[in-house]
Amino acid sequence: MSQKEENKNKLIIDLSVFEADNKKEFSQIIIKNKKKVTKVLIDFFDGLKNEATDSRETSRIIYKFILEQKITKAEEKQLKTKVADMFKIIGVGVPFMIIPGASILIPFLLKIAEKNGIDLYPSNFNGKK
Repeated sequence: MSQKEENKNKLIIDLSVFEADNKKEFSQIIIKNKKKVTKVLIDFFDGLKNEATDSRETSRIIYKFILEQKITKAEEKQLKTKVADMFKIIGVGVPFMIIPGASILIPFLLKIAEKNGIDLYPSNFNGKK
């Protein structure tokens, strides 16, 4: 692995906020599981970056469809995937934002859905669970 790739995969977590707030137990858990936490955060930020790129590409496809009234099959497939992802995000996120404290239940909902064969993750986050 080159130095540039190694630096890209490094994630520096400043735990002084938690230590100063008398939450030393939390910072100790993070330190103990540093590799897992780092991998999860890197995967999450990669997913967000890919989601932003896909959103830009989807905007371009929609703009093209509005102007030319036609898109390719590949563009149509990407558009359908992105729309499905948006419904997943809205369907899971909005109700849990409206109900106070319900956001704590999101990980449990995702786990139960996964066990029942329901995919609630956006396509950019599949395989990174």
